[in-house]
Amino acid sequence: MSSNAGAKSSKDTPTPEADPEGGLAARRPGPWPPRIEPLPSNHGHNPKVLRSWARRTGYKSTASGETVASSNSDAEAAKTDVPIQKRPTRMRPKDLEKPSVQVNSSKEKPKSRADTVVDVDGTILPESGSEPPPPVSERKSSGAQQQRETPRIKRESRRGSKDSEADVLPQLQGADDVLLTRQSHMKYELRETPGIVLLIYYGLQHYLSIAGSIVLIPIVIVPAMGGTDEDTAHVVSTVLLVTGLATLMHTFLGSRLPLIQGPSFVYLAPALRFKRTMRELQGAVIISSAVQVLLGYSGLMSILLRLINPVVVTPTVAAVGLAFFTYGFPVVGACVEIGIPQILVVVFFALHLRKISFFGLRVFQIFAVPLGAGIVWAYAFLLTEAGAFNYKGCSVHVPTSNIISDECRRHVFTMTHCRTDVSLAMKTAAWFRFPYPFQWGIPTFHWKTGCLMIVASLVAIIDSVGSYHASSLLVAARAPTPGVVSRAIGLEGLTSVLAGIWGIGTGATTLTENVHTLAVTKMGSRRAIELGACVLILMSLVGKIGAFIASMPQVIAAGLLCIMWTMLTALGLSNFRYSETGSSRNVIIVGLSLFLSLSVPIYFQRYAVSLSTATVPSYLLPYTVPAHGPIRTSIPGVNFLLNAALSLNMVIALLVAFVLDNTVPGSRQERGTYVWTKPRAARREPAILKDYSLPHGFARFFSWARWVGI
Repeated sequence: MSSNAGAKSSKDTPTPEADPEGGLAARRPGPWPPRIEPLPSNHGHNPKVLRSWARRTGYKSTASGETVASSNSDAEAAKTDVPIQKRPTRMRPKDLEKPSVQVNSSKEKPKSRADTVVDVDGTILPESGSEPPPPVSERKSSGAQQQRETPRIKRESRRGSKDSEADVLPQLQGADDVLLTRQSHMKYELRETPGIVLLIYYGLQHYLSIAGSIVLIPIVIVPAMGGTDEDTAHVVSTVLLVTGLATLMHTFLGSRLPLIQGPSFVYLAPALRFKRTMRELQGAVIISSAVQVLLGYSGLMSILLRLINPVVVTPTVAAVGLAFFTYGFPVVGACVEIGIPQILVVVFFALHLRKISFFGLRVFQIFAVPLGAGIVWAYAFLLTEAGAFNYKGCSVHVPTSNIISDECRRHVFTMTHCRTDVSLAMKTAAWFRFPYPFQWGIPTFHWKTGCLMIVASLVAIIDSVGSYHASSLLVAARAPTPGVVSRAIGLEGLTSVLAGIWGIGTGATTLTENVHTLAVTKMGSRRAIELGACVLILMSLVGKIGAFIASMPQVIAAGLLCIMWTMLTALGLSNFRYSETGSSRNVIIVGLSLFLSLSVPIYFQRYAVSLSTATVPSYLLPYTVPAHGPIRTSIPGVNFLLNAALSLNMVIALLVAFVLDNTVPGSRQERGTYVWTKPRAARREPAILKDYSLPHGFARFFSWARWVGI
């Protein structure tokens, strides 16, 4: 009765700050949400009914559309699909001082077991495992400062709460909320320029932290193709040049995100299947790049984006790292005195010492790979100079076929893999050399090798899409539009064409490790990346720099690659956090994709092991499948293509995940569908235009492709 009386009193004498619902709260000051029409109970998720209700009530969604939480079971996910129809939660003014309060409602039971997140203005925000229910009132605009200080009150059911919003930024928020959230963990934003000294410092820091992904691929590819030490040095210098050019092009004309473009591990496994010349590999890369250009600049990539989701990206990228388990430790075991310390030092720096900082910089976490490589390389040099690997009458520079002594034959394997003076790159390389196009000759084109590289380029596209989305949440106002993604993929095709013309052995695409580097260094300025790219171009002209990197012992390179491939696998699995990780649908799809990506290639590799020649090293046996695979038709080219493609771990993972994710029913919330910014909304927000628009002088060259961009 007292409550009703209070309501009448409040209604008779309304004030601007009174609670329209009345009660004792009516006498307390504060902005209270008005009483509005509830959501029709028989809407049945009909979009027309929901839009009509939204127009009548003035509802505007502030929900992300993308979940980062997990549900415990499919039963809970099904229950939370029912929209929650509740009146706005009233709060006392003193509650506004608390950032987050756990409240159990005793008067009414929630309709689902999922937690209901309620904003201070009464908006019911969606939790994991449920479709985002519309709020009961329109959010009031109270200025940028008030939005930044607005807390959220979380009301949990008796079943407990799920801590799920700790690690991932929401995708679509208010502009002020996004800016505040990013400023709390990023030193510099996308368009900020800290100054020339800091630019040089942060640019070198970014490239050093990702150096292993840039320079280690030539050390694997060139010796596998029969190249000399001098050839390896030339390829390393060429990689530095192409990486610098591709990164500059991407930050100006691509996605404009601070992402380094370079030789991707995606192309490494297909490249190891080429046993002829670099020219054939160049031709295959150019053919696959043409497909990327077509998908990007034709706008077809915008349509393909609808089928690429975290459940597809997760196993595909993870399989790229897992594909090289036959190369990693078998090469490390060739000289355990150096290989095992290399792995242990990098792991110790990256994990145990990751929180130790000097002048605010976490040196060991950011520079774990270059620091570990330098320390172990110096240790191996001291062992070599001390004579630990010297054997009387034996020389590492004498060909194995010319060695007569049986004792030297026994020790030549250890000497070759452990000594640091095996490579002749530093003696044969010139001080200054410009890597020029077609330095290996005119590329040769074959349809079977070209089709194999096209398959690899599709995997690279999936990898890049995940990197664009994750990095945009860190440094940009919002995720890019589908047109911006298409433009970036098209430009990756152009940079891969440059990689094919110069001959680096792979295409030049977005490196997955960029996301981890951005999160660790907290440096999101594209100017720092551009300055670092210019430094790489200058370094490529100094032949001794490439020769020094090329002289790294393969055991040390293999130890570093074990860490890099582990990081690549972990980054791939981290994409799973955008979907419902507790959903049996998603868990089965990802698990089955990963299992088959390891099991199916083993079936194909059994034929290679039984029929391969003894001249192929054991760790390269899995890459001889194209010549001796189980598929044997009357067309040799088809045999090569199918045997090679189906023996690639990443291809099996992509096929299984792509088909299952797009055929097995599941809500957008459950699948964690990527939410890209709509072009119309992007054109209305100046921050998005400044983040992703092309430079004024270049925009007119792309006027013919209006569907590419914002």
